[in-house]
Amino acid sequence: MSKKKKRKPLPALAPHHQFVDTHCHLDMDQYGDDGDDVIKRAEAAGVKTIITIGIDAASSQKAVALSSAYQNIYAAVGIHPHSAPECNAAAVAEIKAMTINKKVIGIGEIGIDLYKDYAPVAEQIKAFTMQLELARELDLPVIIHDREAHAETITILKEYGPFPAGGIIHCFSGDIDVAQEFLELGFHLSIPGVVTFKKAQLLQEAAAAIPMDRLLIETDGPFLAPEPFRGKRNEPSYTLYTAEKVAWLKDVSLEELAIATTENVQNLFRIKI
Repeated sequence: MSKKKKRKPLPALAPHHQFVDTHCHLDMDQYGDDGDDVIKRAEAAGVKTIITIGIDAASSQKAVALSSAYQNIYAAVGIHPHSAPECNAAAVAEIKAMTINKKVIGIGEIGIDLYKDYAPVAEQIKAFTMQLELARELDLPVIIHDREAHAETITILKEYGPFPAGGIIHCFSGDIDVAQEFLELGFHLSIPGVVTFKKAQLLQEAAAAIPMDRLLIETDGPFLAPEPFRGKRNEPSYTLYTAEKVAWLKDVSLEELAIATTENVQNLFRIKI
């Protein structure tokens, strides 16, 4: 009988350092049974701060509620491209009203998704641009979903920019050239657990090239768990696996990466953590 392979332990972060999971969906049903434990595990691992992201009006309200319930959780509110058909003036007004809460620090998740056929492209573009305009009006950073839509996203950002408050290209999936275009537009790039996959060479090359002052780390939990949990539920503590890979790619220590990315979060979102 073969021995069961031991799972790689969570990387150890030195005391007095921390990471921020810049993109997680803590309101989703996958965390319904143990959400509080998920948050506690993250804090114990050194992921002291989590930004939980709305994908429609209902989940945005839940994100705001979570940010109010936990000191170390912040929220972003917005309508995801999959929910674009519900994005009208009334829905945008509802999203805007949520930003009164001081724990709401960004507009998102918004953008374009050409991978799944959940909403017509024209409606996605309308929802995206309406919320870009809202973010500009409120002087808030944007959290952008770009899946198989690099050219379309860049075109829209050029047309509706500049964005003085900046923003994040969440779950960055492009190569070095795409990364450079987003960097030139003033955006931060957030690296997901996909970077730990063996066949993610283009993303690994891009992550190595992104300047430290424009780099962020995320889980996109409950999705896209890194190795060694690929295919399982993702959670904020797993940020450490992604960070370990990115630190190796950039030839820096885990602690150096923690300092840089935490500072980036504070500068972008104008918060002290």
